[in-house]
Amino acid sequence: MAKIFDGIDDRLAAWIGRQSMYFVGTAPLAADGHVNVSPKGPIGTLRVLGPRRVAYLDYTGSGAETVAHVRENGRIVVMLCAFDGPPRIVRLHGAGRVVLAGDPEFAALVAEAAFEEVTVAEARRAIVVVDVSRVADSCGYGVPLMTHVGEREHYDLYMRKQLRVRGPEAMRRQRADENAWSVDGLPALAPEPVDQAAAGSDRRAAGNSRSQDTTREEQ
Repeated sequence: MAKIFDGIDDRLAAWIGRQSMYFVGTAPLAADGHVNVSPKGPIGTLRVLGPRRVAYLDYTGSGAETVAHVRENGRIVVMLCAFDGPPRIVRLHGAGRVVLAGDPEFAALVAEAAFEEVTVAEARRAIVVVDVSRVADSCGYGVPLMTHVGEREHYDLYMRKQLRVRGPEAMRRQRADENAWSVDGLPALAPEPVDQAAAGSDRRAAGNSRSQDTTREEQ
């Protein structure tokens, strides 16, 4: 039976820490915008910082939908589900904010959270901090039983090679090239344009181009 909690207590925090991964869901305000769900892991990149506060360490990737949506409207949900043991799903709804790697607050948050490091520090992109407004669980009967074999090494190997061969600038270029805008043209790691209307068509075109490129890669 579903239950709503007053906050994340020690017992729930311990359960969260035992899961293998988590999912993050966000959406733009536009009715025709693309809803996004991102699988995240390992679980050590997510930390419970208080009864109604969590944060996760965000790394450079091929897109930045979550960052763009949170910058626009703050709405976010973090979901975890048990793949072994008793069935359970937990959802943490709240308001998110993005702390970029270059922000003064970033280092303090890294120290406070003591995240598990996935790869080299140069690959860190941001920390997403969530002020949790609703903590709820549900039965999870539809979630299959699965065995966690281990973490993939691909991302770490790729980032270490980029750093070794091309240097830190390569990671900055990747963020500039691939993480500036969402597929709907919302600013992710790009600065907010002064003239939103004038920049809108260019942003949408860039987002559509990125979406088409991603589709071709997935086919």
